[in-house]
Amino acid sequence: MATRTDTQSPALHVSDSHDLIRVHGARVNNLKDVTVEIPKRRLTVFTGVSGSGKSSLVFSTIAAESQRMINETYSAFVQGFMPTLARPEVDVLEGLTTAIIVDQQRMGADPRSTVGTATDANAMLRILFSRLGKPHIGPPSAYSFNTASVRASGGITVERGAAKTRTVKATFNRTGGMCTRCEGRGSVSDIDLTQLYDDSKSLAEGAFTIPGWKSDSQWTVQVYAQSGFVDPDKPIAEYTEKELQAFLYGEAVKVKVNGVNLTYEGLIPKIQKSFLSKDKEAMQPHIRAFVERAVAFTTCPDCDGTRLSEGARTSKIERISIADACAMQISDLATWVSGLDEPSVAPLLTALRHTLDSFVQIGLGYLSLDRPAGTLSGGESQRVKMIRHLGSSLTDVTYVFDEPTIGLHPHDIQRMNELLLRLRDKGNTVLVVEHKPETIAIADHVVDLGPGAGAEGGAVCFEGTVEGLRASDTVTGRHFDDRAAVKESVRKPTGALEIRGASAHNLRDVDVDIPLGVLTVLTGVAGSGKSSLVHGSLPHRSGAAGENVVSVDQSPIRGSRRSNPATYTGLLDPIRKAFAKANDVKPALFSANSEGACPACNGAGVIYTDLGMMAGVTSTCEDCEGKRFDASVLEYRFGGRDISEVLAMSVAEAEEFFGAGEARTPAAHRVLGRLADVGLGYLRLGQPLTTLSGGERQRLKLATHMAGKGGVYVLDEPTAGLHLADVQQLLGLLDRLVDAGKSVIVVEHHQAVMAHADWIIDLGPGAGHDGGRIVFEGTPADLVADRSTLTGEHLAAYVGA
Repeated sequence: MATRTDTQSPALHVSDSHDLIRVHGARVNNLKDVTVEIPKRRLTVFTGVSGSGKSSLVFSTIAAESQRMINETYSAFVQGFMPTLARPEVDVLEGLTTAIIVDQQRMGADPRSTVGTATDANAMLRILFSRLGKPHIGPPSAYSFNTASVRASGGITVERGAAKTRTVKATFNRTGGMCTRCEGRGSVSDIDLTQLYDDSKSLAEGAFTIPGWKSDSQWTVQVYAQSGFVDPDKPIAEYTEKELQAFLYGEAVKVKVNGVNLTYEGLIPKIQKSFLSKDKEAMQPHIRAFVERAVAFTTCPDCDGTRLSEGARTSKIERISIADACAMQISDLATWVSGLDEPSVAPLLTALRHTLDSFVQIGLGYLSLDRPAGTLSGGESQRVKMIRHLGSSLTDVTYVFDEPTIGLHPHDIQRMNELLLRLRDKGNTVLVVEHKPETIAIADHVVDLGPGAGAEGGAVCFEGTVEGLRASDTVTGRHFDDRAAVKESVRKPTGALEIRGASAHNLRDVDVDIPLGVLTVLTGVAGSGKSSLVHGSLPHRSGAAGENVVSVDQSPIRGSRRSNPATYTGLLDPIRKAFAKANDVKPALFSANSEGACPACNGAGVIYTDLGMMAGVTSTCEDCEGKRFDASVLEYRFGGRDISEVLAMSVAEAEEFFGAGEARTPAAHRVLGRLADVGLGYLRLGQPLTTLSGGERQRLKLATHMAGKGGVYVLDEPTAGLHLADVQQLLGLLDRLVDAGKSVIVVEHHQAVMAHADWIIDLGPGAGHDGGRIVFEGTPADLVADRSTLTGEHLAAYVGA
């Protein structure tokens, strides 16, 4: 037997040489032929001002191509059921590995979706209770609020061989855990009929007051009028009891209207299906306002809001039902599960413990499994998505994170950093888009994009180590060690908004006076009750002070590729009117979504060619050359420019254009001034909303709300997505609002905003049931001197006190 005697290590294997992700010539969105080489199995952080091209490079180029190539490994049949992804505009992409994207997209806001159903925790709990629950009520579905109990019996035909058939009686039975009263929603609705129709009118006279229901042409209205169940010419107030029953509660039946077969059903079930089965936050503003007027939601009296049937609520393990378990704070639930010892379900308990411990590790131990998924913030949604990856055995995977520190108190950022490093140390490539210096500091490699935003960005300004970034002359390098100083003098309040006995979510009968006429910052660890206090209590209490409250929260901007800053802010209306007046034509001609649209591309500017299961092809419309308007419309000019040239302007250019001379349009100039104030001077007016970054969308929303007549502005983490250099501009904007006589209340974790405040209200001391109290009220200087709270300690360290 031969014995190996050489002691030299073998030469580097060729397969070990692929240690870089190479990107050459990336041109997605505003990227300008970007070329970078990213080391694998390292933590790489992408920095740069908001809108500089970070997300375009990381998500729209690297991650998108990785996903597209993985999808192509499936059969054409399977690809037909998957989203089709176009190849990013890039010359070379080499060294890609499987990409797992953990972004800030809000979790589905379906009313049936909770934190438990969005993770595996609820499924594991259902199995646990189906095995150990006393009394035993059935399989896991018996504990699911999304599964209804079904019983059916009848004859089925069984075929055996040629012409041998016989009928067999069969019974089907499925036990579900859904509460039959609220159908698993936890709340029941009481509909105010006076908001649905005017009973002094007949259907023919337009009795319906529901948005979009017009009696002359709306099919839904015609179904009621021509159903034969009611007299369309009789006022609703004069309906007989039988007519009113059919009108309001009639069961679904087929009727013929103008020769067309349609379905008739009572008004109440119709409203429930049309409006109440949808997420209220996803509705258009006027529809949402109607629902809030017409419908009162109350906790279901049968299930007490647990969504579960009586059987599921009475089956218990050690005096705890599945409803009790889901209502517990997850950190408490993890402790309870750890105390269970049953060998028959040991693997299940191990997996459940790991999932619940992951919630706690990632700083979400204050949530409960029955928390609706739609109520989670962007940062919370991102961390919930991380949970399934924390214990993964996969290595050599590329994890892509979009600002994982959003919504995190400085105290929690260290924990997030440890999680990112743990993923890297398992042999994975970790790509992070980030603005916080605490997270940039732990990077192995930094890619800084810029130098500016929009058309002024899209280039690589720096590649290298964190120390190299500090020494570089880039915007990020210059601002990396910026520290705001605590204000020497603070403004004096002009009054106060009183909040008494606030008890929403985890708040513990909080009494607080929020000063008016100053910049007030609410601080505290994630889950301490900040948003519950301002969003749950303030709007209801503001009327007493005679103040209008304008709330700018973290909800996403909803818009298609046809939406742009001009349409979203209402800027396009005065522009269209100015063009119409100058040329003596209709304003609709100057809308690419109306009469002025190019007929070839219907105003989209591009032609979309669907190639079935392959990625579709997008090509610039040849007729309008991407301008979106009909050629005849472009002949009309205003101030020497046509409408497409105006929409191609940046906000800064347009502000100058509409501010003076023959194109002077005060209404448009005011909107443009607000956009410039929030730091969006580089955006093009016609740029699709779908191409904007998260920070840009938040500032766009802020600019829109600044037009309101509000006396009190409530901002929820306005620094989200903002570069270090942009935070100073935001502070200047907040100062201008306060100096103009407004009261500004900011929920924020950024120490620069805390230091700049006139008054700080700190909630805590912890999260969930460990929070919900006011632990400090006073000036930033007092908080730094006091150092009695976590926020005080971190702010003192930040300002170098």
